[in-house]
Amino acid sequence: MDAVFTDAFEAQRPRLTRLAYRMLGSVAEAQDAVQDAWLRWTKAAAGVTDPAAWLVRVTTRLCIDRLRAAKAEREAYRGPWLPEPLIEPLTDDPVERAEDVSVAFLLALERLSPLERAVFLLHDVFDEDYATVAQTLERTEPAVRQLASRAREHVREARPRFSVSQEEAGRLAAAFAAASASGDMAGLASLLAEDAILVSDGGGKRKAALRVLVGRADIVRLMEGLAWRSGGLNNVTDMRTARINGYPGLVLSFGDGPETIAFQPGDDGRIAAIYMVRNPEKLAHVAGAGS
Repeated sequence: MDAVFTDAFEAQRPRLTRLAYRMLGSVAEAQDAVQDAWLRWTKAAAGVTDPAAWLVRVTTRLCIDRLRAAKAEREAYRGPWLPEPLIEPLTDDPVERAEDVSVAFLLALERLSPLERAVFLLHDVFDEDYATVAQTLERTEPAVRQLASRAREHVREARPRFSVSQEEAGRLAAAFAAASASGDMAGLASLLAEDAILVSDGGGKRKAALRVLVGRADIVRLMEGLAWRSGGLNNVTDMRTARINGYPGLVLSFGDGPETIAFQPGDDGRIAAIYMVRNPEKLAHVAGAGS
C-alpha cells in the first residue's frame, strides 16, 4: 500500500484505539476493531478526502456492530462484568485521562445502548460536533442531540475527579497489599471507606464473588476467607504496581495466571472501590504490561 495512506492511518491509530476501547471495554476487541478498520482503509483510501473523519466513522460503526453481536453474551455473563484492564506504568505520565477510562465510567457506559454510547463518546469525550456525529451515525442532528442528552443522565456521576495525588493513591495500593499479605485485617479495614465496594470478575473461568460486595465488613470477611483458604497474596509469584484504568493498582501473578486489582480512591483518602479482574480471557494482554 502507498506509504502516504499507511502514514495517514497510523497517525489516527491511537485515537481510533482509544475510541474503540471505550466503546467495547476490551483491549483485544478494540485492537481487532481498529485492524478491521485498517483492512477497509486499504481498499478505500484512494477515494477518501478526509482520512480522520472516515476512519472514526468506520471504527465507530464496527464497534456498534460488535456491541450488538455481543449483547446476548454480555447478558449471560457469569457474575459481575468488568472491562479488560487498561494498564500503564505508574512511573509514566498517564496516557489517558483517568476519569475517561475509569472502571466506574466504563461501567456507566455499559448501561447505554450502542448508539447512545457512540454519540456520548464522540461528542462529549472526543469533541466531535453534533453535525459530524450525525453524519457518522447516519442520524439526524436532533436525534443525535436527544441520544446525547439521555446518555449524559446515566454517566454524569460516573466521571470521578480524583482528589488524591498519584503518590497518595499508590500508597493506598501498597498498604492494601501489605495488609493482605500479612493477614492484618484490622489494618486492611482501616484503608477502606465504610461503604466501599468490591467487584470481582472471574467470568466463570476462575473463582470470584458472584455478587458485588458492599461495605467494609463484607470485603474484610472475603479477604479473611481468601487468606485462610489459599494463603491470599502469600501465593503470589510476582507483584508490581501499575496504573489500571487510571487508578492505582496491582498486577499479580499466581500459579494459575495473572490477576489485576484496581483501587478507586475516595474523597476521604480511603479506598472507595476495589476492582479485581480474574477472567483469563481478559488478561491475555497483561503479561509484561506496566513493568
